[in-house]
Amino acid sequence: MSTKPRTFSFEFFPPKTAESIAKLRTTRQQLAQFKPEFFSVTFGAGGTTREGTLGTVLEIRNEGYAAAPHLSCIGSTRDNIRAILNEYRSHGIRHIVALRGDLPSGMGEAGEFRYANELVAFIRAEHGDHFHIEVAAYPEFHPQARSAEDDLNNFVRKVQAGANSAMTQYFFNADAYFRFVDEVQARGVDIPIVPGIMPIANFGQLCRFSDMCGAEVPRWLRLRMQAYYDDTASIRALGLDVVTELCDRLLTGGAPGLHFYTLNQAGIVSTIWQRLGL
Repeated sequence: MSTKPRTFSFEFFPPKTAESIAKLRTTRQQLAQFKPEFFSVTFGAGGTTREGTLGTVLEIRNEGYAAAPHLSCIGSTRDNIRAILNEYRSHGIRHIVALRGDLPSGMGEAGEFRYANELVAFIRAEHGDHFHIEVAAYPEFHPQARSAEDDLNNFVRKVQAGANSAMTQYFFNADAYFRFVDEVQARGVDIPIVPGIMPIANFGQLCRFSDMCGAEVPRWLRLRMQAYYDDTASIRALGLDVVTELCDRLLTGGAPGLHFYTLNQAGIVSTIWQRLGL
């Protein structure tokens, strides 16, 4: 088990209305008490939330907390990505989550970057070691991967291109995470790979997300949740038990931290945190 300090972080998406901006401020205040390593902020397909991402990151930094913007490259040009990187650097940002991203609806061309490893290599070529580069990992494999072997090799390429650390897509099977870590370590990867954690608040929404991103919701969990129908209290209680147990097993097994997909809400994340005694 690693003796390095564990890294905990919380992910937000850029709010679009005055009400949601105010709500996210309240969420941050609640989660900041847990002293996370950083907050990350997502970046819409094709840069559709570029200004919102930067604005949210700068507001977080002005509150005295570390923040990392996500940056997806699909559908973008080198000049466009260069401009975004220069803008981030001009604001003193030193941490980026570098992703391929999904091709925006209606856009037929992938742009000048096809894969995240090309984005990582570009950031390193343009800015050397200025940025700490975080990349994505898929313990249950990327839904568009041709095979498990291809996906493992894709991850290794991102690390070889210059990634410093990784955070995973969410999952509910701890064995998938530990197996993934063993597989890439056997290929020479030695960067921290932090598990991504999705709290369960709305089970229907979770299933829709999971079907899109390839995360597996165990059959037993689907059946248990479906049996509760509209009993939101029981769904929440079971979700808390399942996710808390998952987090505990990951940390006990040596995971280097946890990255929470908050969906801009603090309540369930805070309860999980308190249950874990972190």
